[in-house]
Amino acid sequence: MSAAAAHPEATPAVVRRFTGKVIAVTGATAGIGTATARRLSAEGGTLVLTGRNQASAEALLAELGEDRASFVAGDVRERATADRVVAAALERHGRLDVLVNNAAVDHTGDVLETPVEEVRELFDVNVFGALHMLQAAGRAMRGRGGAIVNVSSRLASIGVPTMAMYSAAKGALLSLTRGAAVELAPDGIRVNAVAPGMTRTPLFEAWAAAERREVVDAALAGIPQGRFGTPEDVAAAIAFLASDEAAHVTGASLPVDGGYTAA
Repeated sequence: MSAAAAHPEATPAVVRRFTGKVIAVTGATAGIGTATARRLSAEGGTLVLTGRNQASAEALLAELGEDRASFVAGDVRERATADRVVAAALERHGRLDVLVNNAAVDHTGDVLETPVEEVRELFDVNVFGALHMLQAAGRAMRGRGGAIVNVSSRLASIGVPTMAMYSAAKGALLSLTRGAAVELAPDGIRVNAVAPGMTRTPLFEAWAAAERREVVDAALAGIPQGRFGTPEDVAAAIAFLASDEAAHVTGASLPVDGGYTAA
């Protein structure tokens, strides 16, 4: 058995599929966004990152190298953020090849009691924020092609108690992915999604630390592979969908959930 097979979380040899490509990543200052920035940078990409945590951004830029990555502070709920991110890519690098729509907020609540204001805030980030970025990036890519990867969720396809509003938002993002993929295909723009399961982000770790052990164990038992995902697992899937290796893949949603939604 190979070392990689014996240790499924081992990092494989990295190829450089993004040399010469300019990539925008939203929500880049934590969790899946940070892992994706690291992965795409390691594969040769030049990054324009956005997020709300300036301190985390500065640490990430120092790690990646400011000659290979830059940061645009902003909130994706504001259309101006999308415009500034895309403008930065075009002004500094003359192009934008890939958008990773990762920025999101979580939500739990009783489906009958959740205030509409909370739902609007959830959709403002998870749906409209992604739409702002998709529109701005798509306009920049039109005529030369590109790839957009939206970070959806396993909950876009299944129902889980207390997660109905989050499911609705991620389901809307999945539908946007499919519709945009069909509409933008003639422009050479591919639009796909990844659908992570329970992934060991800082948010997940905080939940697991606060939750009863039997609840965490029950969640783990529902995953056929027998482990929670890592941000690096999701980043690897994003890298594939964003790369030329997925040239004939558009409108797809790739589960990264250890078999959860297949069980």
